[in-house]
Formats: sequence, structure tokens, C-alpha cells
Amino acid sequence: MPSSPIPLPSLGLIGFGAFGRLVAAHLAPLFTLRVHDPFAPESEFTAAGLAPVSLAEAAACPVVILATPVSTLAALVRDIAPHLTPGALVLDVGSVKVRPAQIMRAGLPPGVDIVATHPLFGPQSARDGLRGLKIAVCPVRGDRGPKVGAFLRRALGLTVILTTPEAHDREAAAVQGLTHLIAKVLVAMEPLPTRMTTRSFDLVMQAVGMVRHDAPEVYHAIERENPYAGEVRRRFFELAAQMDEELGEVELASAEV
Repeated sequence: MPSSPIPLPSLGLIGFGAFGRLVAAHLAPLFTLRVHDPFAPESEFTAAGLAPVSLAEAAACPVVILATPVSTLAALVRDIAPHLTPGALVLDVGSVKVRPAQIMRAGLPPGVDIVATHPLFGPQSARDGLRGLKIAVCPVRGDRGPKVGAFLRRALGLTVILTTPEAHDREAAAVQGLTHLIAKVLVAMEPLPTRMTTRSFDLVMQAVGMVRHDAPEVYHAIERENPYAGEVRRRFFELAAQMDEELGEVELASAEV
């Protein structure tokens, strides 16, 4: 008799928004997915060839990924805690890491390992595949952080950055905070030129296009939940105001000539 195929390990995915669907698309060949999201339309599950499960069933898997907004994470951690199995691995995929790491460390049972991750890409930038894209991996509890990083490199071709939640948020305050802030300002200034443009302007608008359709929760998390974002934002505006003042002085001097 032919041997039966080896069953795939089960993985609970909680959250089936745009990023949750991206996660599911790339992990479906590697895991048996148990997906829960009471707010996702049935059509999204059907399109992905999945059937939704209860929160308890998703949380009972040996690996659980939390793909929900940071603003809802504390309530979600409270709700899944009774259903997690000893030795389970819980990961999040939020844009900030200090606050989620604190929430998960405080709210998840002691026998559960925790790895905070931040894929440094979204559905737009991942439309041509994941290979070579970056992901930050922050071990929070347990020793499986390096193993998670090795899996992501081997199975998905991602470039893994092992770091801490604090170091992540310090860098992300500039990398993401400024990108989203500038994009918000430029979108508010539209319509902007589209015909007589330079290559540098086109690249700036291409960057704007990569984040303009992000959910509002993403922008709020990047700017409000990152403990270092305010400092970077204030420095940016101080320098912008200084430059505006210097240019105003030049304009005044020119008018007096």
C-alpha cells in the first residue's frame, strides 16, 4: 500500500485582513491553516480556499500568529490565553514592537514562547514575491527566536534581522514614521504634477503609493504606539521650520535689494 502523506503541522492565524491574507497565501503550502477573523467576509475565506474556525481552535495550534491591529492586541491576548497549549509559540506581525512585546509577555501563560516580528513589507511591496524582503525578529520569551529566523530564511527567502523590540522601534521611528508622515502630507497636497516630473519626484510618489492605502490603524500604530516616534517627528518639524525660516530670510533680503 502507498504510504499516506505526512500531515502538515497546524498553524493558527488570527486576523484575516490584507496582511493576514498575505501570510496565509505564503504559509498555506507549509502548514494546515486554522484561520479566525469574525470581521472578515466569507468571500475572503472562500477565495483563499479556507474555512474560518473559532478563536479557541485557532489558539490551540502549536504555532499562533496574531495579525490584528496593535490597538486590539491586549484584548486578543486576554481572549486566547486560556486556549493556548503548553509549549506553543505565539508571534505577532505588528509595525511596532515594544508595546506588543510587553502585552504578550504580561498576558500570555508562562509556558508559551513569544517572538515579536515585523515584516518590513506589505501586500503592495510583496506582490512580486517575498524573496529578499526584510523581516525583523525579536525574541521575547524562550529560545526559539533564532529558529524562527532560520525558518523564514530557508522556507520563504526572507532577509532576517534579529533584534530587540527597543532597537526595532528606535529605527522604525525614522524608517516608518517619517515615510508615513511625509506620505500623509503629500497626499493632502494632491493634486500634484504627473506630467513634467523628475525621476526623483517619481520615486518619491512611488513610495507614497506603497503606503497610501494602508489601513488607518497602521498609521496610528506607527506614529502613536512607537515610543520613539514623537521624538523623531518633533526633530523633523524643528528642522523643517528652521529651513523655512532661513529661506524666508533669503527671500526678504532679495526683496530689499
